[in-house]
Amino acid sequence: MKIRAAVLHEMGLPRPYAQSLPLQITEIDLDPPGPGEVLVRMRAAGLCHSDLSVINGDRPRPLPMAIGHEGAGEVVEVGAGVKDLRAGNHVVAAFVPCCRTCEPCATGRPALCEPGFRANSTGTLLSGLRRLHRGDQDVHHHLGVSAFADYATMARESLVEVDDGLSFDEAAVFGCAVLTGVGAMTNTVQPAPGSGLAVIGLGGVGLAALLAARTLRPQVLIACDLSAEKLELARALGATHTVDAADANAVEQIRDLTRGGVHYAFEMAGSVKAMELAYRITRRGGVTVTAGLPNPQHLFSIPQVGIVAEERTIKGSYLGSCDPARDIPRYIEMYRQGKLPIDRLLSERIGLDDINAGFDRLAEGRTIRQIVRL
Repeated sequence: MKIRAAVLHEMGLPRPYAQSLPLQITEIDLDPPGPGEVLVRMRAAGLCHSDLSVINGDRPRPLPMAIGHEGAGEVVEVGAGVKDLRAGNHVVAAFVPCCRTCEPCATGRPALCEPGFRANSTGTLLSGLRRLHRGDQDVHHHLGVSAFADYATMARESLVEVDDGLSFDEAAVFGCAVLTGVGAMTNTVQPAPGSGLAVIGLGGVGLAALLAARTLRPQVLIACDLSAEKLELARALGATHTVDAADANAVEQIRDLTRGGVHYAFEMAGSVKAMELAYRITRRGGVTVTAGLPNPQHLFSIPQVGIVAEERTIKGSYLGSCDPARDIPRYIEMYRQGKLPIDRLLSERIGLDDINAGFDRLAEGRTIRQIVRL
């Protein structure tokens, strides 16, 4: 079938993207679902820094690629062997297809699925196949989803069914922003009540982490960002203190507020400077968690002796250390109970033709979670 999709042909084009147009909204061919696959009518997709990092070249991927990895839609058709979904079901896409049989999956760490990682790295579905084409040229899938399109064919393992009481705009952000931010706070580490917490970087992922942190009854919850508007929103969402990350005394402010540093610092900006700040504000015996994805060439350097002498821990968090099939329904229920007001994170609603300008806003830090309505 013919679909409209946002296709990236060249990474690293200059900003503003509204002029250089790295994403071409174009007609391409989509194959019907093969065995174990599902055809989804996409309804909403979120603009995320993981998309931006492909567009700007920080996360190299094979090209051409149909971009977008955070989305929700409605099942149209299922391939052979798919027994638990049917046409009309509402689904959220998760950007790691979990095979359930590799060593990480079998030991409870599906976010590290090895076949899923290989498929995502090479731009295929979990089967190793590509279902997108332009003429006789294959178009690569973005993290098994390619959400910025009318329709998408995905592996069954990339989808989680949700009930139709949730709007597609809301459902979309559960596939990345909520999984990554809330999961980092509740899966990667589980801070005890009364801990001192800090979140550095207040995009969709960082603010989702902040919402989750609020449910843990921390003694101190510090939000840190370069944007005064985002700091103001963080206060409204439950931060006890906010600190301008550009302030030369930011580290001293936080260490003074917490009498030596926070127990847990969460780096959500995807930059070495943010990671350095997070590490420096973590107290002795504390944990520094990063869910950001900077350019692979950017290196983070620390004195090794501090890890030993201060019993410091540095932890990475990918997909929030989540099992999407388990955690997406759990987080949706927390939202319904008022514990995770993720609707506060949704900013502009835009059309597919406005997507390049949307990524300008994202790159400039002028938005939180823009939703493309499809």
